[in-house]
Amino acid sequence: MSPKIILVTGGAGYIGSVCTEQLISAGYKVVVIDNLSTGHRQAVHSRAKFVQGNIGNKSLMGLIFKKYKFNCVIHFAARTLVSEASTRPNLYFSNNVTNGLHLLDVMRESNCRKIIFSSSAAVYGEPKHTPISEHHPTRPLNAYGESKLMFEKVLKHYKSAFGLNYIVFRYFNPAGASKNYGEFHDPETHLVPLVLQVAAGNRTKFNIYGNDYDTPDGTCIRDFPHVEDIANAHILALKKIDQFSGSVYNLGSQIGFSVRQVISAATKITGAKIPVEIVSRRPGDPSRLVATSSRAKQELGWRPQYPDLKDIIASAWAWFQLHPRGYNTSHG
Repeated sequence: MSPKIILVTGGAGYIGSVCTEQLISAGYKVVVIDNLSTGHRQAVHSRAKFVQGNIGNKSLMGLIFKKYKFNCVIHFAARTLVSEASTRPNLYFSNNVTNGLHLLDVMRESNCRKIIFSSSAAVYGEPKHTPISEHHPTRPLNAYGESKLMFEKVLKHYKSAFGLNYIVFRYFNPAGASKNYGEFHDPETHLVPLVLQVAAGNRTKFNIYGNDYDTPDGTCIRDFPHVEDIANAHILALKKIDQFSGSVYNLGSQIGFSVRQVISAATKITGAKIPVEIVSRRPGDPSRLVATSSRAKQELGWRPQYPDLKDIIASAWAWFQLHPRGYNTSHG
């Protein structure tokens, strides 16, 4: 029996690269499409077929689907900068919704009926309670979260009208790295890599946006699932997409860590001083964002292997030391 062929959109990005790695380890054949606007060619596994292009290019996508008989699409490709989403919402609706519609239409024309969609905790907006379950109200605060929620709704209608099978994953704050693939954005906005850049001497200090929140140490609390655990959820979903089609799952560690706790753990792991500066709060930053992932555990059998903050940061630091300037350069 020939291995199943999976199309990974945005497979040159952070989570896409780790997911591709796990798919290949699990025996799947993988084709990656990425326009490399934020992804990196070096992040694509050597055994994956790579196509540089945009999922909004229907003629290109038609050719790819004609050449490969995909069993499923894992859809990561999206714009994800929350700060940019507030000033350039057109890019977010164009990339995350319109291009996604083009992808779905090519899938229909090619009789590919399965998709796993990379959504976000940003669909929830300001939390009414924590931990956040999938039943929490969805009230996005920006065009990024809104575009993700809109595409979730599109999938629901495509299932009803066209028989599309889908699973949606809402990520919280993915962190860490596999041995070969890690987190590198330009500009970098995520907590763990920013802290590690200070530890490495690439930045002079780390800004803490507010220390007067209603939390034990006054700093925001966030949920940091390991990127390898997130990738593993997609492998499990491939096996159960027919059974649980139309389902939405939170992917979080269910454990919240404060900004101060992340800095403290990074200090111990790196052995470096990490100077901080307290600056004013950012608008729209909730004090706590923590998920309950019990549904993914019950239905998909998801069992996070790296719930410990020290393990998450240690894996990110190990990758960072091999790639001190991300995918631009590497040592070893």
